[in-house]
Amino acid sequence: MTDHDKKEHCGVFGIYGHREAAKITYLGLYALQHRGEESAGIAVSDGKQIHLHKGMGLVGEVFNEENMERLPGRIAIGHTRYSTTGSSLPKNAQPLVVNYSRGTMALAHNGNLVNVSRLHDELEAYGSIFQTTTDSEIVLHMMARPQCTSREQALSETVKLLEGAYSFVFLTENQLMGVRDPLGFRPLCLGKLNKAYVLASETCALDLIHAKFIREVEPGEIIIIDEKGIRSIFPMGKSIRRAYCIFEHVYFSRPDSRVFGENVQVVREKLGRRLAIEHPAQADLVIPIPDSGNAAALGYSHQSEIPFAHGLIRNHYIGRTFIQPSQEIRDLNVKVKFNPLKDVIKGKRLVVVDDSIVRGTTCRNRVRSLREAGAKEIHMRISCPPIRHPCFYGIDFPTRRELIAQTHTIEEIRKFVEVDTLGYLSLEGMLSCVAASQEYCTACYSGEYRTKVPSEGDKYSLERTHGEGGVAEKA
Repeated sequence: MTDHDKKEHCGVFGIYGHREAAKITYLGLYALQHRGEESAGIAVSDGKQIHLHKGMGLVGEVFNEENMERLPGRIAIGHTRYSTTGSSLPKNAQPLVVNYSRGTMALAHNGNLVNVSRLHDELEAYGSIFQTTTDSEIVLHMMARPQCTSREQALSETVKLLEGAYSFVFLTENQLMGVRDPLGFRPLCLGKLNKAYVLASETCALDLIHAKFIREVEPGEIIIIDEKGIRSIFPMGKSIRRAYCIFEHVYFSRPDSRVFGENVQVVREKLGRRLAIEHPAQADLVIPIPDSGNAAALGYSHQSEIPFAHGLIRNHYIGRTFIQPSQEIRDLNVKVKFNPLKDVIKGKRLVVVDDSIVRGTTCRNRVRSLREAGAKEIHMRISCPPIRHPCFYGIDFPTRRELIAQTHTIEEIRKFVEVDTLGYLSLEGMLSCVAASQEYCTACYSGEYRTKVPSEGDKYSLERTHGEGGVAEKA
């Protein structure tokens, strides 16, 4: 993703009724690693108490044989996380676990609440003391209110007060619960592994553990799984309004997942085909920015009949701890992540396909590396419209003034990133590539938000203290 130095977004997973619940969750989190590389955690119930292990780093860094042995039980939830600005702290790693009057509860969350500041202030006024700086903890405090007589009632009453994007999984001593916001911004699916039930952000997690996909959790639905079986409630009624995040298809989700009823790879190839129709080019090769540009580049190649080639090789093993001690070393960062194949691109006219440009500087650095490798012409093609507006629903785009498409014309962006031509997919073209086009949120392109949102200044002050969601950092 051009200018997205990190490809993280939160991923959640849960399983009920499996004797190896922790190990299955570990595998599920591996499949969801692309949604968050900052921290990982697993909470497991043995029927009497909840055991927890979490830490900063990748799933394979946080867990080992020794700490997995300390996670006994048949019910588990897990989380892979990337925070929004200012909340990259060990105490914010999830799942969050609390003990209160009705027992113990753990929570994992993907998304972002837009009314978090008001809820936080109200709870503090009534004496709540917060241990973390995530909006997820606010949900646990709301569920612990004494006026609720059961956890189901507490959850039902709590979600009625939440605004924004959320997919939650909850763990108690004897229950697994899943919740999706009424507009369905973030994905959540239900599966079955033999007699065990599974909840996951994406179907690729079900595939890895050989679980059968049952269905998507419906927007506004609470699923409760316990010894009585599985049941669901709709505390706010069944909503007909939808606001699926189109960026899940454009960038975040894994290409082998089915999200919002469609295969991500297929949608991305359609985006590329439409891009070739809207912005043709005279070129010798179509190359992607790996990995998020791969499918769209393939679609562009098929439609244009220009040969597809890999001109940039991605290093998948950079890790979180790469150190940049000086400007000289920092300038090498583009080579650390992507290395041009000189023998492929030298003397060639290239169509370079990526999913988006946010700030523009990393894109320019990659273009320069292609020029140095001998590219004759570079025609940049972007498989979504220009990003001109901030997201309040879990994608941490920069402030409006840092979004290059907000402050520059397309021609100015072309000059800035130093390409011969630049073409963005139109909003209409992008929406034509998904089945239920009217059900998608496109606020980051159009500025048309599906809920009430705080002012941008409030958004970034909130995220410094309360944010929890995905990130799209373009340097």
